[in-house]
Amino acid sequence: MATTEVILREKVDNLGAEADVVTVRRGYARNFLVPSGKAFEATPGNLRHIEHLKQVRAQREAEELAEAEKIATKLRKTKLSMELSIGQGGKAFGSITSADIAKALEEKAKVEIDRHNITLDKPIKGTGDYEIPVKVHADIEVIVALKVKAEKEDSDDEASDSAE
Repeated sequence: MATTEVILREKVDNLGAEADVVTVRRGYARNFLVPSGKAFEATPGNLRHIEHLKQVRAQREAEELAEAEKIATKLRKTKLSMELSIGQGGKAFGSITSADIAKALEEKAKVEIDRHNITLDKPIKGTGDYEIPVKVHADIEVIVALKVKAEKEDSDDEASDSAE
C-alpha cells in the first residue's frame, strides 16, 4: 500500500485541519485532495509555508470558539417547553427525540443545532423536567432545561358526557 504525506490547506473531516501533515494513500492524495485544493504535497519547500497555514488555523479556531460562546450564552438562557400526547393510562403516544429538541431550539432561540450534538440516552416518553446536554463546540457543552407537559385535548365527547 503506497502512502504519501500531504499538508492540509483546510479542514478535512476525519483527517485533520489546516497545517496538519498527514499520511494518506497515494491515490486519495493524487485523485482527491490535491486536485480539489484541500492539500498539497509535503515537500521540503512546501513545509516552509506551514507557518502561514498555522496562523489561518488559529484564526479560524478562535472565530469558531467565539461563535460557540455566543450560542452557548443563548442556549443557557433558553427554557424549552414541549407537549406530549398522553393516553388514559398515562402512556405516551410518541416521544420527544433529539430532532424535536433541535427544531424547538431553532424556533425559540433562533440557533441552529445539529441533532447529533444533542445527547439523549433514549427518547423522552414522560412528562416532567429534564436537563438536556447540548454540545455546541468540541470544548463547550451546555445544559438546556426542558419541561415536558401533557397535551390537553378538548374533545367533544367529554363535553357531551358532562352535559347529560
